[in-house]
Amino acid sequence: MAKEILITDDANFMRTMLAKILKENGYEVVGMAANGEEAIEKYKELNPDLVTMDITMPGMDGIEATKEIIDYDADAKIIVCSAMGQKPMVLEAIEAGAKDFIVKPIKPEKVNETLDKLLK
Repeated sequence: MAKEILITDDANFMRTMLAKILKENGYEVVGMAANGEEAIEKYKELNPDLVTMDITMPGMDGIEATKEIIDYDADAKIIVCSAMGQKPMVLEAIEAGAKDFIVKPIKPEKVNETLDKLLK
């Protein structure tokens, strides 16, 4: 069965691009969220195998959402997606429980390598 992924990013083009990369590699995108609150709701509803989490979003950011998802499910697999200059935030997200990170602009091979490492 295909691994189920929840994509979280406030930019629609980013969600669409990530979904395309994931689907091309045999993953199933079960949901998309535009902010941290939505990500938490959808995580609880869908129970995906993995979450991609943008860090900078309006409302609840990706670090706070990561903490809440990990509080809800200590085994949650979350990969943070962030721009190059956000190293302190990436470290904070890893401390909050994220398993890995992908740097934007996103490269399909890096996405697949990271997901394969966590899900296979």
